[in-house]
Amino acid sequence: MANVATEIVAFLLTISGWILVSSTLPTDYWKVSSVDGTVITTATFWSNLWKTCVTDSTGVSNCKDFPSKLALDGESAEMISSVCLGFFGAILALLGMKCTTFGGSETTKARLTVLSGFTFVLSGVCCMTACSIYARRITTEFFDPLFVAQKFELGAALFIGWSGSVLCILGGLLFCLPLSGGFSIK
Repeated sequence: MANVATEIVAFLLTISGWILVSSTLPTDYWKVSSVDGTVITTATFWSNLWKTCVTDSTGVSNCKDFPSKLALDGESAEMISSVCLGFFGAILALLGMKCTTFGGSETTKARLTVLSGFTFVLSGVCCMTACSIYARRITTEFFDPLFVAQKFELGAALFIGWSGSVLCILGGLLFCLPLSGGFSIK
């Protein structure tokens, strides 16, 4: 019974993490303009993986999409990979969990569960890497005294992505534990 409870906790962790990671992609605020040293702020600049925008003091936003999908940063590909891996991990987890009635024999279900765990860990690592590289670029420009262009701060999407990736990794590690008593990969 403890194994089934562990699987359910792992499934809830990974699905919660996958939902957070998935919600990070369309979130607008990956980086937000800094108001450090500014007396009056007339516009707020913000950006995500797909577009860059400016919002004036009246609340009107003007956005510009990036001209080409090939001009996007590598973080967008990593985030899409993370979401896809999480989707396939969820399907494998549903097939492999002991509390489901489909998926084959106990050995097959155990292997599917472990494979699901590896998939979720990989999904979490992809998201963690993408968010960390993006944040590193923002902080490097922010603290560089020779960088004279608009400086940005970390946006909410990065924190959502980090927390989702941690949940995916933790749940995936729980799935990777050999949950059945006589489980061994042959």
